[in-house]
Amino acid sequence: MTSPPSGRSSAAPTWKVLLALLSLVLATTVWVLGLVDSVSKPSVAPALSLEQQELALLAEPKVPVPLQSLLVGADPSAALLNSLRQIPLDRLDERQRLLFAALESDPEHLRTLQQAAPRADAFAELQKALTDPGARDVSVDDRARLLSQAPDPLVRRLACEALGGDLTSCLDPRSASAAARRLVISELLPLLALLLGGLLLIRHLWLLFRRRLAPWPALVAPPLAPLDMVLLVAGGFVVLGEVLAPLVVLPVAGLVTRGLAAPLSQGITVLFGYVALAVPPLLILRQQLRTCDPSPPPSGGWLQWRLQPFGTAVLQALRGWLMVMPPVVLTGWLVSRVIGDQGGSNPLLEIVLTSNSSLALLLLGSTIVVLAPLFEETIFRGVLLPVLGRSLGRAGAVIVSALVFAVAHLSLGELPPLLVLGLGLGLLRLSTGRLLPCVVMHALWNGVTFLNLLLLGS
Repeated sequence: MTSPPSGRSSAAPTWKVLLALLSLVLATTVWVLGLVDSVSKPSVAPALSLEQQELALLAEPKVPVPLQSLLVGADPSAALLNSLRQIPLDRLDERQRLLFAALESDPEHLRTLQQAAPRADAFAELQKALTDPGARDVSVDDRARLLSQAPDPLVRRLACEALGGDLTSCLDPRSASAAARRLVISELLPLLALLLGGLLLIRHLWLLFRRRLAPWPALVAPPLAPLDMVLLVAGGFVVLGEVLAPLVVLPVAGLVTRGLAAPLSQGITVLFGYVALAVPPLLILRQQLRTCDPSPPPSGGWLQWRLQPFGTAVLQALRGWLMVMPPVVLTGWLVSRVIGDQGGSNPLLEIVLTSNSSLALLLLGSTIVVLAPLFEETIFRGVLLPVLGRSLGRAGAVIVSALVFAVAHLSLGELPPLLVLGLGLGLLRLSTGRLLPCVVMHALWNGVTFLNLLLLGS
């Protein structure tokens, strides 16, 4: 059952129809070009894989033996070396070249590394010692001096071993223990969440089959028409938010960030850019709701936020997040197995992975975990889904809103998993009759991804 449309004339003004058609054509063009362009953009998957392998190798001495095969694999040194061998030398940064040289024993690869001029003078002597087999036999004092150039504990340990040190003297127990804790959180907890989510999903499907699930509440929709949704999403979200507003806001962000270091300037630019994206459609939505119907909104408002009881919303979101994890992960795995990595990962992922500024991470986290769920759920599950529900039915509304949600992220490789995530968020909106659980679930999804990147990047 859905609320009937009210306060809408049967025929929209001609100018409104033409504006909607123009917006739709422009938005379709922008999205198609964006999806095609995403294929040529780099994927964050190789960087994530490399970070995971480095973390496993650093943590290996402190990982309990029963968990080693699960968390670090049979030979983490060989796995990392093989990954570094697959990357063109000119794409390796100075730190990765040091790791490569410390792990490598093949004379041919060492000669290639030796011929590559160091990019940083601070590492030049250490790199020369690691790439020259004849220079690796050094005294204890010389080894200590060379290791003082190592940029982090993993490089220091591997370089120490390559220069003749034993594991006991080369190991930094504190760093290894911290890495082991991060590895457990980043690997074991998602696995437990997948198992629990799978069990909840099976139970839910069983109750659905037995017709023992509680009936869904009525779908309350704002008194808007599909034409209004075209203007909101195509015109406000895409044309104004993604194309025109950044032309004004990003130069301002450039002035604000002038002279700032890269991580902080990136964080400020991302925040400014997302605000520029969100403000135009939200202003359009506000105007649409103010002018479309003089009657008072229903209990909970047209968007059905229904903030109370808050604890119930959090539990509903947590349950939805756990249940959607298995199908999203499975979809991503199938896509990678069938068509491979299509690239086009969200650039925010790599920024978070490589950032070393606490303030930049705070700005990025606020954008990813707070602003994005609030804005996207307001548009896609707060307005688009219920309005489409009147004309397409609940199933059609969930599918179309999820598809628009997935396409809006402009990543062809991530489109199938995002589509499944959008379906899960849409079903949560229907089953609870509230928007708040969708926002919390979206924030949980983004927050866990953000936390995992922090654990790997640290």
